[in-house]
Amino acid sequence: QGQLVESGGGLVQSGGSLRLSCGASRITFTLYKMGWYRQVPGKQRELVATITSGGTTNYTDFVKGRFTISRDNAKNTVLLQMNSLKPEDTARYYCNAKLELGSLSYWGQGTQVTVSS
Repeated sequence: QGQLVESGGGLVQSGGSLRLSCGASRITFTLYKMGWYRQVPGKQRELVATITSGGTTNYTDFVKGRFTISRDNAKNTVLLQMNSLKPEDTARYYCNAKLELGSLSYWGQGTQVTVSS
C-alpha cells in the first residue's frame, strides 16, 4: 500500500510564496505520474498540476506562470512551488500518485494553504 505525506502548507499573505513537498513510500516512484490537487469545503477536488515520470508537466490555467511542479526521482519526492499566491488559492492541497500504466492511485492526507488578503 503506497503512502504519500505532504508538508509545507501554512498561512501566507497575498503575493507571497509557499513550497509544498510530498514524500512517497512503498511505491516504485518512477512508475507513477505525480500530481497536486486542491479542494475547498463544499467543492470538488480540482487538478492543479501533474508531472510524469519523464518530467512532462501539465498545469491548470489558473496556476500557469505562478506554480511550478517538479520531482526528484532519487528522493521519491514531488514539489509544488507556489508564487504570487492569491486568496482564491486558499484550499487543502493533496498529493496524488497514479500508476502510468494502470489505474492504481494513492492520495495523501493533504496540507492546508491559506492566503490572506
